[in-house]
Amino acid sequence: MFDLLTALIDSWSLWALVAGSQELGRAWGTASLRLVTSAGTYRPYEQIVHQAGRDVGLAAERADELLARWGELRPWPDVPDALAGLRSWRLGVVTNCSQRLAEIAASATGGRFDVIMSAEQAGAYKTDPRAYLAGLAALALPPERVLFVAGSPHDVPGAAAVGMAVYWANRLGLPPTDGPGPLVEAPDLSRLSDLLR
Repeated sequence: MFDLLTALIDSWSLWALVAGSQELGRAWGTASLRLVTSAGTYRPYEQIVHQAGRDVGLAAERADELLARWGELRPWPDVPDALAGLRSWRLGVVTNCSQRLAEIAASATGGRFDVIMSAEQAGAYKTDPRAYLAGLAALALPPERVLFVAGSPHDVPGAAAVGMAVYWANRLGLPPTDGPGPLVEAPDLSRLSDLLR
């Protein structure tokens, strides 16, 4: 089971493109991440994108543009091959956005997923356990049978708290949060196939 918008998709580039700079895009994306991970129960993701934009001084039109351009999201360079190598596995994503946006982003990876669990469908944003548990229920697997591939530091203790082992694709070199550490930390998905073997 994968985090979608950080582990598989380079969403940061689109935030920066729409914001007008890497610095402002990173601030906007970080503000959004802070809002969703503290939200718990789902409220429309689009509202959160707008609120995060206001929090960093962006006009509402920038949030509208980001949402309109969601189809421009692209996977990290290593993702298509990594997903192709997992064709015999049951795969899912658990992601902090609406179902419509989750399906657009999942399609952009070129992968095939048995489950696309959005925060909207789960009724809660990660790191609320309900989000991860909804993904597990949809896969019909117990947590000890599922490896969670995190992209953001908050997903490491979040997924571990419900009993999943965690592989952290720490693409941005971020510091860990408090709580259980990952089984593996790597800069990308390069160690995933060896771990699964």
